[in-house]
This record gives sequence, structure tokens and C-alpha cells, in this order.
Amino acid sequence: MDVFSDVIGSIRAGRPSFCRTSGSGAWGRSFDDFTGAGFHVLLRGSCWLLLPGRTPLALSPGDVVLLPHGTRHGLSERPDRPLADLPKEAKLPSGADLRAEVPIDPAEAHADMVCGAYELRLRPLHPFLRALPDVVHVPARAGRHPALRAAVDLLAADVVDALPGADAAVPALIDLVVIYTLRAWSQEESERTASTGWWAALADPAIAEALQHMHREPGRKWTVLELGEAVGLSRTAFTRRFTSMIGQPPLVYLTNWRLGRAAQLLRETDDPLALIARQVGYRSEFAFANAFRRAFGVPPGRFRRAELPVG
Repeated sequence: MDVFSDVIGSIRAGRPSFCRTSGSGAWGRSFDDFTGAGFHVLLRGSCWLLLPGRTPLALSPGDVVLLPHGTRHGLSERPDRPLADLPKEAKLPSGADLRAEVPIDPAEAHADMVCGAYELRLRPLHPFLRALPDVVHVPARAGRHPALRAAVDLLAADVVDALPGADAAVPALIDLVVIYTLRAWSQEESERTASTGWWAALADPAIAEALQHMHREPGRKWTVLELGEAVGLSRTAFTRRFTSMIGQPPLVYLTNWRLGRAAQLLRETDDPLALIARQVGYRSEFAFANAFRRAFGVPPGRFRRAELPVG
């Protein structure tokens, strides 16, 4: 059971929306905050990422930036442009467009990049996603994260050279870039805080095994005692270690995971509510509906029918 894949899977809903963006001269644009995760992959040139009240962040070719909470930000050819003065992007990319918005000579480009977003429909967010900073930046360092570098190179080749089949390949490559970015950031974060956090939890044999049990069998009526015994820890020791690493007590995490999994099933399948309720550990559709409403603010039937994200 790949728990990390389960978690990363909840950051996106369907295919990403994206477009190719180029800029030269006095170039820049701003993006309002939104319910979702934005990303930028700089293919060529350079630019600055601007955020309110923060030091501008220089971006170089091959850099990947993920904004997991949809934070307001801007892009510019220089660091001293006020965010409020940048032309505003009217809306997030809709669908996919590999054409540069402003066709220019690549030699004159300040930046050539792929920008886009994932719509986040699932609330509440998983603890790993909620704990991410507003900006996840993985620079293109030589010798670091070769899988991410390879995915960025493949993305650049398909986008810049407009290779046959790019419309089909690019969404899959963006998925890979986002997954490898989060993996790379998590690995570097674990090097800074080796004893706490989500990556440390996955590296801890007992906590990782407990997470696998919860993810593999969300419908089982787990108790803290059973989970502790399954991983060779006392009830108290297990609760203390799990809570310190995950940031939630075991049964709180389990409840949130069950409801998050239920939300995914509601979006991705036509299974009856009663079946979904049983799959995630609720004996009755009524109990499931009440718990789901408390977590998401709407009953499961309405959540399934909604076209827009809730939360």
C-alpha cells in the first residue's frame, strides 16, 4: 500500500488545467488566491516570483514552484515591481493550451514556462497537504532529484518543440512533475527535521505500518489499542508517537481519511451511498451522511452533484 501516492492523489482532481506562457520586456502578471493548487515550471529564461510581504524569489531554468494553497502571487521580469501593479490574470487556465500566449523570439524571452492549476475539491485537506508551506520551490540543482529533472526535461521537450502527441503527453508529465516536486521537497524537509513531520512518519516503521493498515482497510472498526498492537507499541506509546509526527491523534486521522476517501469515491464512481458508507467504515447511510456533512458542509449527495469545489 503506497500511502504517499494516496495522499498525493488527493491534491488533484482529474486532468490539470495549464497553458504555456512567455514574456519579454516589461513583463509580468498576477494571480489572485483561489481554491486549488497552482504550479509554474520555468522552461527557459528567468523571472521572479512575487508574494505579498515576502522577499522575491528568483527562478531559473528547470525550477519548479508549487503553490499548494492557491496563494496570491505574481511573476515578473524584475524583483522590484509591486504586485498590485502587475496585469491581473483574469482566471486560471481552463483546459490545455500549449501555444505561447505571446509568440516571441526565444532569444529575447525573459521567461518561457508552463503555468497551471489543480482544482482541489476535497476538504478537509490531508495533514500532509495542510502542513505544506504556501510556496514549495525546488530549484534545478545539478545532481539533485534526477527523476524530477528528467520529468522537467521531458515536459520542456514536448512543450517547446511541439512534438507529436504533446496534447496527450503533457498532462501526464505535469502529474509527474508535481509528484516528484512534492517528493523532492519532502526529502529535503526530512533532512532538516528528521524526527517530525509526514516524511519522518513514512520512514518510521511503526507509524508507516499503522498508516498502511488505515489506508488499506478504512472500513475496519479500528481502535487505538488494535493499531498499537499491530505495530508492536503500547496504546500510549503509539498515540504519542503518531500524534507528534502526523499532528493528529490516530482516530482523528482515520476519520478524516475515511471521509476524504468517501469524497473521492463520490466524485469518481457511481457507487450507491450505502455502499460507500460501508467501504469507509460506517454501518448506516444516515451516520455516514451526518459525518460527511460535518466535515464538508454539505450532504454527500449534493457533494457528488456539485460541479464546483466545496470549501
